Amino acid sequence: MKMTGNTILITGGGTGIGRGLAEAFHRLGNTVIIAGRRQGVLRETAQANPGMEFVGLDTGDSKSIDSAVLHLSDRFPKLNVVVHNAGIMQNENLQGSNTDIAKQTIATNLMGPILLTSALMPGLLEQPSGAIITVTSGLAYLPLAMTPTYCATKAALHSWTQSLRYQMQSTGLQVIELVPPYVQTELMGERQKQDPNAMPLTEYLAETMHLLQTEPHGTEILVERVKPLRFAERGDYDELFKTRNDGLMKARAAEMPGKD
Repeated sequence: MKMTGNTILITGGGTGIGRGLAEAFHRLGNTVIIAGRRQGVLRETAQANPGMEFVGLDTGDSKSIDSAVLHLSDRFPKLNVVVHNAGIMQNENLQGSNTDIAKQTIATNLMGPILLTSALMPGLLEQPSGAIITVTSGLAYLPLAMTPTYCATKAALHSWTQSLRYQMQSTGLQVIELVPPYVQTELMGERQKQDPNAMPLTEYLAETMHLLQTEPHGTEILVERVKPLRFAERGDYDELFKTRNDGLMKARAAEMPGKD
């Protein structure tokens, strides 16, 4: 994709990877609109980056998507790039009967990008060039059993991205998948942000932006740290899955919700 001169919408743009991407693209001279549920966080991010815009959007709520798209179509008719970054990740105990987490995760992580893309598609297709960028996860390829629905939504989003890319072949829209590893963000709270086992956010952003700049026709943006997960099926997958999950389940047992 071209790296400047775009009008870019980034969901979940107030914190973490979303904010980092927003600030990186903003520095390159793009018009950047960040979207999310927390107006205070969005406002603080926009004020810290003069010229950045923001709009309230809950990707887990179809009415919120419709309202935001009306606003975006009116104010930003040249919108040509959307980054589907918003997501939630929570531990689940599948021996229980509470499915609220699963419903919310599917609505936000999977249905949100599908519905938002559909609503934005007429305007995106009017632009001479642009991109739809999905943010999946290395866990789409080697799931973490503690967060089963999150991993399932990211695997589904990867599959959907492939189909979208195929259907966009004859248009000016590029379809790109970012596949982060475990990164120091607040996705699962302060512990993750401080976890020395996670990739520092600044390092992830620097490597990702470098790959976007040097691989203008790339379809999957894979930093080196995520490749063991992305290509896990090429090795001893069953053993890797068991070893990884046994270790994490033991280390984080206290974080698991109890049975209902």
